Amino acid sequence: MKAGDSPLKDVYKPHVRGKLVAVSFVTVGELLFGAYKRNWSEAKVRDLRERLRSVVIVPYDIEVCGTYATLKSRLQADGISIADNDLWIAACAIRHAIPLISNNRSHFERVPGLILISEAPVVKEIQSQTELDLNRQPPGADTPPGSAAS
Repeated sequence: MKAGDSPLKDVYKPHVRGKLVAVSFVTVGELLFGAYKRNWSEAKVRDLRERLRSVVIVPYDIEVCGTYATLKSRLQADGISIADNDLWIAACAIRHAIPLISNNRSHFERVPGLILISEAPVVKEIQSQTELDLNRQPPGADTPPGSAAS
């Protein structure tokens, strides 16, 4: 793996291969916000929007709202705080009985009733190994030319 490569695509591919992919309306908003915040070119934003056409965008409805409210009140009663956008994403998944695939395991692992698929530990290990490989120098790399390494 080269520096800058992301292991996410390959690690998560088996979880989505051959399946209809659904993305929460909240996630779409976050993706577009990220693109605008980073001043993506019109072509790059257009490409993102085109890629989003190949997925089902899960909308909000009264049942998603009810699921969100139930989750938030239950979590608050247990003294657990989860960011609202993450809770909306979880509510969409729970309401439609869709497993949630996320590398942000810590954002979702405390949501009751959520089926979470996360390869975060695997990705962390891959990234760690990649960093080690990139920082490793070949033997003698710090030896000045013309001198012998001991």
